[in-house]
Amino acid sequence: MDFSLTLIDLAGSVALLLWGVHMVQTGVQRAFGAKLRSFLGTALRNRFKAFLAGIGVTALLQSSTATGLMVTGFAAGGLVDLVPALAVMLGANVGTTLIVQVLSFDVAEVAPALILIGLLMFRRASAGPRDFGRVLIGLGLVLMALHQFVDLLMPYETVPSLRTFLEAVSTQPVLDVILAAALTWAAHSSVAVVLLVMSFASKGTVPPEAAFALVLGANLGTAINPVLEGTTSNDPASKRLPLGNLVNRILGVAAALAVLPYVGPWVVAIEPDNSRAVADFHTGFNLVLALLFFPLLTPYAGLLRRWLPAQVSASDPARPMYLDSSARETPVIALGAAAREALRLADVLESMLQGVRDVFEKTDRRQISGTKRLDDVLDKLNTAIKNYLTSLDPEAMSDADHHRVTEILAFATNMEQAGDIVDKNLLGVATKKFKRGLAFSKEGGAELLAMIDRLMANLRAAASLLFMTEDKRAARLLVSEKEAFRSMEAAATASHFARLRSGRIDTAETSSLHLDALRDLKRINAHLVAAAAYPVLEGKGELLPSRLRQDD
Repeated sequence: MDFSLTLIDLAGSVALLLWGVHMVQTGVQRAFGAKLRSFLGTALRNRFKAFLAGIGVTALLQSSTATGLMVTGFAAGGLVDLVPALAVMLGANVGTTLIVQVLSFDVAEVAPALILIGLLMFRRASAGPRDFGRVLIGLGLVLMALHQFVDLLMPYETVPSLRTFLEAVSTQPVLDVILAAALTWAAHSSVAVVLLVMSFASKGTVPPEAAFALVLGANLGTAINPVLEGTTSNDPASKRLPLGNLVNRILGVAAALAVLPYVGPWVVAIEPDNSRAVADFHTGFNLVLALLFFPLLTPYAGLLRRWLPAQVSASDPARPMYLDSSARETPVIALGAAAREALRLADVLESMLQGVRDVFEKTDRRQISGTKRLDDVLDKLNTAIKNYLTSLDPEAMSDADHHRVTEILAFATNMEQAGDIVDKNLLGVATKKFKRGLAFSKEGGAELLAMIDRLMANLRAAASLLFMTEDKRAARLLVSEKEAFRSMEAAATASHFARLRSGRIDTAETSSLHLDALRDLKRINAHLVAAAAYPVLEGKGELLPSRLRQDD
């Protein structure tokens, strides 16, 4: 066969391998994505659980790079401490060796069966079987690609020029490391590179010592992608985890290279099969590195914090502006600062509602991602306000101060929950509308825009009511908006069904999306009433203890 055609076939095999890994990752993420993130979020509170979670999640995703990118996002967002995040990375590096161990055995015969079963499940209507079918198809493609890769290289193992090149490379362990690291970075998969090295070693094309050096390079290359792609933030603190993992790899590879002349022959003596020896060396390297670094994670994290200090940006919208730590000793001043910060939540929520309005009116898809990012700002400000208020000394506060704390916390919580409805529900409606190429009728769109405009007016009234006027009449007017929104929703729903029955622009496809949006807008208004009107009326004794009729 012509060598140029073989190169094309090899490139196709690599593409098939990467696509198979991608299918496995997307299938697992679609089936367990939210649960995986929740599981990681829970496990990251403890370094031992974090290490085990890194192993398990990487074994599921078949990629330590995917796990690294996920945890880097957690760490960059300040959702997880640096020590358990580093422990996850150590576990992820061990988890990827389990994949290599399984694939090191001759399991290519099961690939067609996996693809067949996966295809049958993928054709099912329900989401669960479809996602699991995607995983099985991906596994089958990975096995087929690896088998095809070895078959394509087999005729060239005796080619003098290739042997000369490999023999020259084999005498330079540092060059082996650099070559394998570059391949791993380009392929985004250390598993693929290690398996390729194993195939060369099994045929005797590469001697065991050179194969071990190439494995070290693959371990180094897999730490490069999270550094380059993990976060786009300019804050140096967001780079702590990926750079810490990269430095960890560099130190481990340098130490392993130093002892490789002594360890290499010992590994070969224990495992005569070169392919299995490469897999065992890969596992042993990551286990030893994890054992050495695990006790040092706390001082290592402290070193990374000093090396990469957090950047305080005045332009960061999620950064609290008024929560003065020195005011904690004077609760009256601290409560005023917390109230000013809570007003910022209303501003952010109004920006989100305006973003939703623009999405519905101007059909601007780019507005969706920008509005979603505002929900993260809401979450961080809400967390900062809660932490600030709960840190105040309860003994130093009067009953009125405690009541004010409750009001501010209720306002902040309702603002954050309203933001969640915008993020998860209203923007979800917009996304589905774009993906399906749907459009609301002119009348339906006008109804939604009118409700959003009224909602923004109520939001401004709520913020003014709780933190400025505390006027009983204004509170009653805001409560009456619940009835007004119920009437608006009922009227919009009735007119929507009338258009649907008459066969005008509305269709059955837009029906559920339109009704979902109406209901979500009403729910947001209920949060506004609960955030401001109810606390004011309760403080003035204007609320009944129960809406239930009392029996005599």
